[in-house]
Amino acid sequence: MNSRMNQIDARPPPAAVLDFSPGLAPDTAGARNRMVDTQIRPTQVSDPRILKAMRELPRERFVPAAAALLAYADRAVKLGDGRVLMEPRIIARMIQVAVPKAGERALVVGAGTGYAASLLTALGLRVTALEEDTGLAETGRQVCGALAPGVRYVVGPLIAGWPSEAPYDLILIDGAVRALPESLAGQLAPTGRVAAVLSPEGHVGTVVLAEPSMDGLRARPQFDAATPLIPQLLPALHFQF
Repeated sequence: MNSRMNQIDARPPPAAVLDFSPGLAPDTAGARNRMVDTQIRPTQVSDPRILKAMRELPRERFVPAAAALLAYADRAVKLGDGRVLMEPRIIARMIQVAVPKAGERALVVGAGTGYAASLLTALGLRVTALEEDTGLAETGRQVCGALAPGVRYVVGPLIAGWPSEAPYDLILIDGAVRALPESLAGQLAPTGRVAAVLSPEGHVGTVVLAEPSMDGLRARPQFDAATPLIPQLLPALHFQF
């Protein structure tokens, strides 16, 4: 297959936005449908479960009120303190290549306000959402409590994962990382996998699926994708004198 078909960073189709015409309530249902039809389906996402969940889950609830207009645009949305809500086309395709199955146990690392965690819950997974930022975690608890009550929020350092509820069938890192945290390898079930955007310095970001091996995590590239790094998972700086 031509490698170009496996890339999604070409010029995207026109972004769907909310209709804030004077005197009218925002057409959020229409915006969700346009997002799926113009952003998600054209990027090889065909799983009907994912398409249905993204048509129904109100993405604007997961961003600050001032950013509601951007909720359905083909871009990451700032949540504060360097964190973002990932682009809809990237999270949709990343979930698809992870092949989530109903009944599986999942951990979302860097869950933010809970959009990805809520999508996985809609697909029938048992989801733990790990967040280090207490403000984002509190927002996520409230939003998921209303829209995806199956999501369980926990607060702790992202780099450590959440071993107390391991093993997980799926660990999804909700943002880009320079390297996969080694701690996650020991938290996977024998047939588990990690889905993440791996973005080594100086290289194009790539969504990978990683599986446990004798040497830690063995990553297999899936498709090119650029999204902002999660600050809390950046490598510590080392100074030489």
